[in-house]
Amino acid sequence: MSMPDGTTDSQIDDMPTVPIPARHAVTTFDAASSRERIELKPPLVRAARRGITGAFGLWAHAATAVAKKLDWFPRVNPYVGYGTEEYSRLICRTVYAPERSEYGRATRGIRGMLTIPASYVQVKIRIDETPLETVQVGDRETYDRPGNSPDIDSEYAISDRSGYLDLLADHHLEPGIHKVSYRVNGRKPVTSHLYTIPSSAKVGVISDVDDTVMITQAPVLWKAAWNLLFLNPFKRSSVPGMSVLFNKIADLFPDAPFFYLSTSPWNVESSIRHFITNHGFPEGPLLLRDLDPRPKTFIPSGVQHKLEYAEQLMADFPDMKFILIGDDGQKDPTTYATIARRYPGRVLAIGIRQLSPREVTGNFGSVAGRVATQPMPVTDVPVFTGTTGSNIMKTMLPFLKQQMGV
Repeated sequence: MSMPDGTTDSQIDDMPTVPIPARHAVTTFDAASSRERIELKPPLVRAARRGITGAFGLWAHAATAVAKKLDWFPRVNPYVGYGTEEYSRLICRTVYAPERSEYGRATRGIRGMLTIPASYVQVKIRIDETPLETVQVGDRETYDRPGNSPDIDSEYAISDRSGYLDLLADHHLEPGIHKVSYRVNGRKPVTSHLYTIPSSAKVGVISDVDDTVMITQAPVLWKAAWNLLFLNPFKRSSVPGMSVLFNKIADLFPDAPFFYLSTSPWNVESSIRHFITNHGFPEGPLLLRDLDPRPKTFIPSGVQHKLEYAEQLMADFPDMKFILIGDDGQKDPTTYATIARRYPGRVLAIGIRQLSPREVTGNFGSVAGRVATQPMPVTDVPVFTGTTGSNIMKTMLPFLKQQMGV
């Protein structure tokens, strides 16, 4: 197939055909926690979930048929990866798109939410021009193609039913920012960053996004929906002083990675990525949520999503202590207290941005049954609060400097 510029697949496909040994692995997308397994749910809940997942499957099938009639074909949406010097975690998604479409533009969220997944698409991957040698590919759905066997090595990975590839690549990489290239047939390669965290890094930051770094008024559902789906991405506002706080922390801990852990869907990853860059926050991986209902996991709750990714980060960096930053508009205080309790000695400090009553309730006064804020974390870990980044900085930074012996 020819590209829009006239080049052909053979001209741009200089990827070596070294087989990629692939084996089964449970991923964050298809691994239900013990409390979320569908067989443990009441009969009515099981029936409702199966009905919803079935309806979503019908929608995806119909949308795929329309996309093919429009001559759309798969492309890759690459997301930022992270890893250690020994292995890397990579994630991307295959979706249907017009021939000349490009991923990475900051668009209104509604466009991202209408993404049509491209199922079971072959994707070739390389890091810094080197093809992957070992990849763990997500659950058996990855291999639900006639004639494919999970025991046969291949030079590509295959996206799952919802288009996702959640990969674990064994590599020896130098610390720093690397380039990951993804390619599907008929498209030019697309790239994303891979943050390789040095083993010397002893402190990391896990931060929420909504109402912690970006004002969305998440507790007010209609305002949150408007801001997520329809607001011009270039008109979004950052929480005052937060970028300054984050950069001060980065100055104190130059090797510290910043992980942005949000319950926003992967569909709006590009818009959030642009926001982080444009408002001067330290770059880092986004860890978002899959909103496509699945038979095994359905849609993970916000708390479940954050706890599971926190568990993954704790395991990936066993010698690292974390600074947790969130807000009191939803359940960050209790979620962070749970993390601190589960991993004693691993949480260095907790920062909680306090929302104003207007941010919590909107312009209509208090909402029945809703408290203005969530209670502060009950934990032995130092907790620093404030309505802005500057307020939190006044008390958190002296503590962190003390920990550093500055």
